[in-house]
Amino acid sequence: MSRSVRTGALSFAALLAVAAVGGCSDGGADSARADTSAGQKLDWKSCPAPSDSEDASSGQAPGDSWECATLHAPLDYGRPKGDTIGIALIRAKATDPDHRIGSLFFNFGGPGGSGISTLPAFAEDYQNLRTRYDLVSFDPRGVGRSDGVKCLGDKDLDSYYAADSTPDDAAERRALLDRVKKYAAACEKNSGKVLAHVGTSNAARDMDLMREALGDAKLHYFGISYGTELGGVYAHLFPKKVGRALLDGVVDPTNDPVRSALGQAKGFQLALGNYLRACAGSRDNCPTERQIQRLLDRLDKRPAPAADGRKLTQSLASGGIAQSLYSKDFWDYLTEGVEDAENGDGKILLALGDSMNGRDKDGAYSSLQSSLTAVTCADFKQRYTADDIAGKVGEFRRASPVFGDFMAWSLTQCTGWPVSGEWDTPEVSAKGAAPMLVVGNTGDPATPYEGARRMARELGKGVGVELTYKGEGHGAYNSGNACVKRAVDAYLLDGTVPKDGKVCS
Repeated sequence: MSRSVRTGALSFAALLAVAAVGGCSDGGADSARADTSAGQKLDWKSCPAPSDSEDASSGQAPGDSWECATLHAPLDYGRPKGDTIGIALIRAKATDPDHRIGSLFFNFGGPGGSGISTLPAFAEDYQNLRTRYDLVSFDPRGVGRSDGVKCLGDKDLDSYYAADSTPDDAAERRALLDRVKKYAAACEKNSGKVLAHVGTSNAARDMDLMREALGDAKLHYFGISYGTELGGVYAHLFPKKVGRALLDGVVDPTNDPVRSALGQAKGFQLALGNYLRACAGSRDNCPTERQIQRLLDRLDKRPAPAADGRKLTQSLASGGIAQSLYSKDFWDYLTEGVEDAENGDGKILLALGDSMNGRDKDGAYSSLQSSLTAVTCADFKQRYTADDIAGKVGEFRRASPVFGDFMAWSLTQCTGWPVSGEWDTPEVSAKGAAPMLVVGNTGDPATPYEGARRMARELGKGVGVELTYKGEGHGAYNSGNACVKRAVDAYLLDGTVPKDGKVCS
């Protein structure tokens, strides 16, 4: 599975990221170049209603409390007077302005998740924080309204995501690599101008420009999933500008793509086992692991009928099963979906798989997965061949009989990508930064618990402060656990740093 599984968004709604509607300015002689200075004036206005592909659940604007603006940044920070890119912002002002601390920036993960659509959808969870902060989020460069990367059209994406992603022989391997390379070529054709500039380091630089444009002396930050990696990179680049920063659902910064995918295989296998045990103790129609394996094997040969004449393939079902493990709230869908698929009805697992891929009910795809691939390949240098991966499949299968093959072959993601990556692993050391709260969940499938400890260690002594949540699902703050919420709110609102190693259960 791709980096999207490792750093996926919070729920169905969070996966419905916005479509690309922005554009780069060429800064040529015939057009006035946008102001990219820290002193630029942000023109806050009422937010427009989302397009059909931005949010499948609502055609309404976020509401009167929300306003939107565009920050202008250099497309290439190495050429600060060159082309520009617009970064879409959204905010809701603090409800207690007399005690306002500043802006609290949110990134919800992916990479590829849209802050423009996600923050309003989950704003109720952050009402306590809003008393003293303006809640602010954004579509990172290459995502959604900030020149979201476009690759294939909707019909071609239907075929691409349905195709066999766990090849069983040399011919199927060649077919997989051919599809991946054609996808990369389409990304270059449709979004080539931005591909070299959508990496995490540039997104971190954009955040610092946002901070300055909003008049904040420090960056206060709430990063979830991939947002923790972005937060760590920001802290490395701008340690003296770190304010109060929460990293929740933590990406392990010491992992290369192979170790990350292998860790995810183990994480999703752990989460699957936890689901199966909990289900067996409460229901009569629970599947077994062996049943799920047999179902996936059968779908590899004979896809099941689903909605609107579409078929549930092995690839779509694997993504749907993984999606359902992000939260205990989805476990009932998994139970019913597996039972239905075994009886020849693939609608539920297909809907879950579509959610993972950013497809709405009308067949329109957000930029979620294309942006994810673009950011991942701009970040990481590694490019894997079929032989490289074939030699690792056994290790992945031992880590997860259910997800191992799928995870291993996701390593083709950047094969044939038209631009090179920046690093082997991200640098997050942040000597001199203020304490940053790093929250790990012991049952997290997408960002395994060990990553939190490694992130805290890499940030540096006195910077990374670890908090453990003994729970299930991806992330901790939105789990509903009162202990986690109290500790995080006390830190963000009052500056009270919990004891390093605190445990909530």
